[in-house]
Amino acid sequence: MSKRNKWLLIVGALVIIVLLAAVGMKKNRGNATVETEMPQVRTIIETVSASGKIQPEIEVKISAEVSGQIISMPVKEGEIVEKGQLLVQINPDIYESALNRANAALNTALSNLASAKARKAQAQAQFMVATKNFERNETLLEQGAISQADFDQALSSFEVAKADLEAAEESVKSASFQIKSAEASKTEASDNLGRTNLIAPQAGTVTAMTKEEGERVLGTGMTQGETIMKVSNLSTMEVNVEVNESDIVKVHLGDTALVEVDAYLDQKFKGIVTEIGNTALNAIDGMSMNMDQVTNFSVKIRILPSSYAHLTQGRDESYSPFRPGMSATVDIQSESSKSLSIPVRAVATRTDTSTVSLREKLAQDNSESTEAEEPVLCVFVVENGKAQLRVVETGIQDSKFIEIKSGLKEDDEVVIGPYDQVSRKLRNGVLVEVSNGKTAE
Repeated sequence: MSKRNKWLLIVGALVIIVLLAAVGMKKNRGNATVETEMPQVRTIIETVSASGKIQPEIEVKISAEVSGQIISMPVKEGEIVEKGQLLVQINPDIYESALNRANAALNTALSNLASAKARKAQAQAQFMVATKNFERNETLLEQGAISQADFDQALSSFEVAKADLEAAEESVKSASFQIKSAEASKTEASDNLGRTNLIAPQAGTVTAMTKEEGERVLGTGMTQGETIMKVSNLSTMEVNVEVNESDIVKVHLGDTALVEVDAYLDQKFKGIVTEIGNTALNAIDGMSMNMDQVTNFSVKIRILPSSYAHLTQGRDESYSPFRPGMSATVDIQSESSKSLSIPVRAVATRTDTSTVSLREKLAQDNSESTEAEEPVLCVFVVENGKAQLRVVETGIQDSKFIEIKSGLKEDDEVVIGPYDQVSRKLRNGVLVEVSNGKTAE
């Protein structure tokens, strides 16, 4: 075979290959390669995630009600204390002096009362004499035995004695009131003296100390004084988290939660929602709300001791594996459902009105227009090698799957990827190929 013929054969083979490739490309033009999966019945648990800090469920701030210098602090941070145990002693000198002055004032008031009672007795005797004298002079005046001037003198003496008796009675009352005032002052002084000794209102652990021995503290009986230390019950711990306003409506009292503590990697503890804030955190205390601020609500989750019992084995009863201020993340299980579900990535939002399904959806909604003004949730199913769009009603979802309430059956072949096809590119009625390379049937 000549060299020229060989080149002709090679060129012919190349032309045939190019033509076959062009035919193949024309045949597959418009086909999309997709991944599919059948809907399945699964148990879906919807969760609300939030982060916060661990704190004791019961924590008491020990603050001063009286001012003075700390002269004794017989406890240390981390120490376990019993109810009624002395925690702090403030210098009592000025309060002891105040109590002594109150005692002296009370004794003076008691003495004044005794004097007032003696004057009252004297006034009563004088009034009795003046009364008898007045009655005799009145009889003598009627008999004409005395003059009018003598009778007037007796009458004046009677009125004076009566006034003196009334004044003496008022003096007794005044002295009684002074005694009550003195007793109140003594009680106040005694209470202030007692407030120089701060005792533990409950059993617990000293978790914080903000003052040292020798420092001064300011206190007042009208408002909260300076906090000296905190006594916490570490047997019951909780996580205080901030939940966004879009998720707070999903959270309910008694919901179960899984707690992850940064200090304990690869461990999850069980908790229960015990408290839900009714007012946003940025609106508490009448603060002005900025529209740009994130609105969060406080939610408290009690950590169940049974979930961390393995961390307390061999420890003292008062031991707690958690410390106030530790960081934690919680997943609140707000709702669960066992129903038909598909992967979340299979659901798309479309406004395409070229499909029968969307037109039916609009008709059900009594829409006057055949155009979809608002996007609807939908999925693509493979039927006879083509992608068919279905409007679906969804329910709760977790991180992977979403509940399908209506619009799909278990034998539907649902397109779950690629993402760009499901979300944007795929159109109703186009030919598709499944990921194994065979045309869907």
